[in-house]
Amino acid sequence: MTAAQTAEMRITGRRPSMVPGHVASKLLGLEPENDEALARISIRMHWVHGMTQGLIRAAIGRAGLNGPAAAGTHFALMWTGDAMLYKALAISPWPWKWSLEELAPDVLHKGLFVVATSVAYDRMS
Repeated sequence: MTAAQTAEMRITGRRPSMVPGHVASKLLGLEPENDEALARISIRMHWVHGMTQGLIRAAIGRAGLNGPAAAGTHFALMWTGDAMLYKALAISPWPWKWSLEELAPDVLHKGLFVVATSVAYDRMS
């Protein structure tokens, strides 16, 4: 996840997202003192999210899906799950209310993550 976001940020010139930090803070009841503290929480949450998504991709593979079907399923689960979580935690509105500048990087870095994860999983299995 972190590598995919780094690649997307190089392409788009976007700064790191603090959304993972906001998600972790709300879920764990944390109150970061400043932007630096939020950034530290955010990078840790990115790693946790990436590892969790790796397990989800493995479960998709164990269910018998591979290749593009598995990647598409994984993307749909990740993206919709994240969007619902952001809305439930009042971090953002529904994605159809996002601007293109908000939507495109999110889809791009999650798409890169899903493709990389699926290629790695399919080669290892």
